[in-house]
Amino acid sequence: MQIHSITPTDHAWLCDLLTAAWGSPSIISISGVHDASQLPGFVAHHLGQRVGLLTYALDEHGCEVVTLNALLASHGVGTALLDALANCARTAGCQRLWLTTTNDNTAALRFYQRRGWDLVAVYPNVVTAWRQRKPEIPAFGHDGIPIRHALELQRLL
Repeated sequence: MQIHSITPTDHAWLCDLLTAAWGSPSIISISGVHDASQLPGFVAHHLGQRVGLLTYALDEHGCEVVTLNALLASHGVGTALLDALANCARTAGCQRLWLTTTNDNTAALRFYQRRGWDLVAVYPNVVTAWRQRKPEIPAFGHDGIPIRHALELQRLL
């Protein structure tokens, strides 16, 4: 697997992926609204195909993972993208990686915790307010779980 920084040739692909996976390139997290199509990030390639995308934002709180999409399950795509980001964040002087997910995303909670991430905050009922800014956030998510709360996870570097 090869990992490289996002390049202009990735732009159309990543816009399509962000729209398919997230409803639009607009991503809402605890830190605010991000246009993920304009953020820095990494693309994973396997056998000549794009198989993953990670976008991030640097701020005073560290390095935020804004999106992570692994299109090839159980091949280490997500882990490789997170490792690339950790190296980049250390070089930038960050002391932590962090992200926001929603209460329904049990697969993400499992994935991140198995890789040393900790749950550090819960934001009850915040998703209702987010839907006013991004109506395409569904009411129900994975396994029919109502999407209501945001969860913040972090990994210290």
